[in-house]
Amino acid sequence: MARGPRYCVPFRRRKEGKTDYKARKALLLSGKPRLVARGSLKNIVIQIVVAKPSGDKVAVSAHSRELAKQYGWKAPRGNLPAAYLTGLLCGLKAKAKGVKEAILDMGLCSPSKGARGFAVLKGVLDAGVNVPHSEERFPEEKRIRGEHIAEYAEKLASNPEEYQTRFSKYLEQKLPPEKLPKHFSEVKKAMIASFSGGKEA
Repeated sequence: MARGPRYCVPFRRRKEGKTDYKARKALLLSGKPRLVARGSLKNIVIQIVVAKPSGDKVAVSAHSRELAKQYGWKAPRGNLPAAYLTGLLCGLKAKAKGVKEAILDMGLCSPSKGARGFAVLKGVLDAGVNVPHSEERFPEEKRIRGEHIAEYAEKLASNPEEYQTRFSKYLEQKLPPEKLPKHFSEVKKAMIASFSGGKEA
């Protein structure tokens, strides 16, 4: 396995594919809190992390489960609209705690244009937290609102079996996928109102 007398064994988390230490060092040298965005097929987790000599400290966190528990989100929690709303929630929490800026940390995820990580970033920015970014990377607004999902559902409406299979999670929650953009707007409005003392922002 060793490749010579100067061979060094990589750090454990690097071997496991969990941490790029070179990228992490660059983020830490910025001196700003890190906006850590991670996602699975079913959920989105966002944290604003401050590096300390004793270890990383989580200043703010938001989980896509909170969308369902607190704001009535009925759609799946791992899609693009959920990523934006979870980012917005994290940003609103950060503003409430006095966090004004951060730097995006996507880990080992490929920074593809329109990816969920950039939907998260758009939500955090819309909440008023300053994060260096390029707007070219953001998903289209209609995709953030879930209009592409609604359009696809309308196309499948003529095939009930396929429609039922593709959108079973929506139908279990009694949310027709065609109404996802409207539902998105309602949840976003409720979230902003909850952080502005019940008044619409």
